[in-house]
Amino acid sequence: MANPRTLAKLEARIHERAAHCLEFEVRDPRMPMVTITRVELSKDLSHAKIFYSVLGGRSERSKAEHMLESAGGFIQRQVARVLETRKVPHLHWVFDESIAKAQELDAAIRKALERDKIIAETGKPPADDEEGGDWEKEYDEFEGEADEKEPPSPSK
Repeated sequence: MANPRTLAKLEARIHERAAHCLEFEVRDPRMPMVTITRVELSKDLSHAKIFYSVLGGRSERSKAEHMLESAGGFIQRQVARVLETRKVPHLHWVFDESIAKAQELDAAIRKALERDKIIAETGKPPADDEEGGDWEKEYDEFEGEADEKEPPSPSK
């Protein structure tokens, strides 16, 4: 098992070299805009997961998967040239969902902030609310439950 610092250095080196190969050395007409987001190296240095994201939709993602499958051996040889280890890790390509999820979360937060701003200004939820007021019903039920429970009176 390798030292965590050594793992981090090797991961950074694999990331750097694989990204360089994708940008300058792989000549594939199917290649969309691919970005390597991170690399995870196993503790025994035998496997490396390379996480990537693709600019575009599902078709670009599919093209990238096929392109990375076919170029995987070439990229692994190029990575082997720069690593100074006895074993060369086998590269596994994994699509990174975190960027898409972060964009969805960001959009939801922005929408909630805009909605809160409208409520603060007008005192009412927007008329074109997509939820259809379900949150108001839940809120009223919650308020009703709170009203039913009387707070304990302070004892002397």
